Amino acid sequence: MNEIMIVSTTDTMELAEKIAHALVREGMAACVNIVPGIRSIYRWEGKVCDDPELLLLAKSSEENFESVRSRIRQLHSYDTPEVIALPIKDGDPDYLDWLHAQLIPRPSASS
Repeated sequence: MNEIMIVSTTDTMELAEKIAHALVREGMAACVNIVPGIRSIYRWEGKVCDDPELLLLAKSSEENFESVRSRIRQLHSYDTPEVIALPIKDGDPDYLDWLHAQLIPRPSASS
């Protein structure tokens, strides 16, 4: 299993908690950290925006990425939510074993 961290943002704690609980409850992510107090500066519809947001860090697997992406898009209020995956190159073996045990494998799109 190839571990990944999926990064997303939200504009409210309520939405961050809703997404985090759904991903963990449904076995798509082993853990989701909610980091409040970030500031995002980005271009949207031709304007530069500067907004407070919350950062979501979800630990999952490459095999579950499409399910996580789809679930975040389903729950999110943004038209185009950030959903990106970063590989976890290494980690404590006990933590990675725990991470694997928490996930419910999803069939990949190519299966």
